[in-house]
Order: sequence, then C-alpha cells, then structure tokens
Amino acid sequence: MRPDDWHLTEDLDSFLARAGDFLHSRPALHTLPLTVTETLRTRGVDAYGTEAPAFGWLERAGEVRATFFRTPPHRLNLTPLTTEEADVLAAHLVGLDRSLPGISADHNTATAFAEAWQRHSGATPTLHERQRLYRLGTLTPPEVPPEGRGRVAGEQDREQLMLWHREFTAAIGEPTSTDAGSWADARITSGRVTFWETPDGTPVSMAGVSPMVAGQIRVAPVYTPAHLRGRGYAGAATIAVSRAALAAGAAHVLLFADLANPTSNGLYRRLGYRPVTDFAMYDFQ
Repeated sequence: MRPDDWHLTEDLDSFLARAGDFLHSRPALHTLPLTVTETLRTRGVDAYGTEAPAFGWLERAGEVRATFFRTPPHRLNLTPLTTEEADVLAAHLVGLDRSLPGISADHNTATAFAEAWQRHSGATPTLHERQRLYRLGTLTPPEVPPEGRGRVAGEQDREQLMLWHREFTAAIGEPTSTDAGSWADARITSGRVTFWETPDGTPVSMAGVSPMVAGQIRVAPVYTPAHLRGRGYAGAATIAVSRAALAAGAAHVLLFADLANPTSNGLYRRLGYRPVTDFAMYDFQ
C-alpha cells in the first residue's frame, strides 16, 4: 500500500461524509470514533479543547478500510489495522512531522502501531493500560441491591459532578481537555449522569452514558469515591443507567473496563456484560 492511501483532514463533515458508513458498519468495535464524532458534530469541534481535532481514513479501491481521529491532548485512536497498514501510517505521520503522545486501539493494532512508531520516530512506547470492551447481554441485577435509589443528576448537583469528575480523571491518570464545569454542564443538560444515593439522599456513586449513536449507548464513566467502595453502589448505578439505556431504545449497551481491575471486570460480568474485544493504550516517550 502507499502512504497516499491515507487521507487526512481537520474537517469533521468531510470525514463523516467519507467514513461515516464504515464507522456504522461495526458500531460496537467503532464505539469511540462514533461517540466522539457525534459529540463534535453536536457541540462543535471545540468540545474537547481549543486545538483542532484531526481525522483520517484509509481508502483502497474506492472503499474505506480504516479510520483514525485525535482530539488533542489525547492519544491517536485507530480502528483495526494490519501490521503493514499500521507501519505505513506511522511512517506517513512521522514524515508529516506529526507528534503523538500515544495510541489507543484494539490490542493487536495498538501494539503494531506502537512498534512501528518506535521504528520510525525513535520514541519508546510504554503500555499505559489494557481495557476490555463489554456488551450487555441479559441484565442481571444482584438479588440483594444496596439500599437507595438512582436519580438523574440535575443543576443542584453541579458541584458534586465537578468534584467527582476531577477525582475520576486523577484516578485513571488521563489528561483532559474539558474543564470540570463544562463537563458537568453538558451532562446535566442532556441528563446523562445518574447518581446512586442512599435513603437519606446522599450521592454515593455515579454512572454516565454517551449519546445514542448507531443504536448503541456506552456507559462511562462509573465512579465511586474510594471510601465508599465495596458496598454495591457502583453496580447499582450501572444497573440504573443500563436499564435507562434499554428503555431509551438502545439495541446495544457497551462499556470499557480496565483489565488491571479484577473487581470491576467481575462486577460487569455478574451484571450481564459479555466481552467483545480487548484494547490497549500506549504512551510514547
């Protein structure tokens, strides 16, 4: 293949016009590009920060075979590639003097691209995290749920949402281009965060969801403060948003879990989530 089989743009509309059908062809595997581009389309290209996002697609014989996007300061995100395709893209981006902080993709693609990036740029890749993508089968609530109820977060919860957003991003060690206030406002407006609260009305956990795209909704983030864990609150919040997603008409409900956390992976399996595939994130140093 040739480097010019890859087409790069900063124009979201052009990207979606050419690659939109491809992304919709495998919605679960393409959940991140679908939800990120939908957010950019509805909220504007500055939804993830002040630096323009970048997009690209691989086209051969008039057919789109793969895509990428990047919303700085985050890693490059790729759909599945062969080893050759990953190598050609890495060489092409290095030749264009594009700097990258890292890569996020399905495990095989991320590893192939990380190795190619090292060959062509000299940067050393370091595995940051391995994740497993799950899809809901039959929702299976625990026989004895924790006391309390689910409640959609509203304007009165803005400070709480901001606090937990900061704590969550610090806990996972990820950069963010969206300030906590903007993050909270967007989710309050769209009703996309649910609290689990105790009978006295105290929020003890939260679960968010993505907008519905291609018939699917992804659960994210799920967060419980450290001192409140181990009491079933995260599971209760996840069940609440999963039920709401199904009631909203989602054909598929997805979520990612850190493979280094056996507790969360075990929880999601017990609730009825089943593995789809594994992803990996590498940082380039």
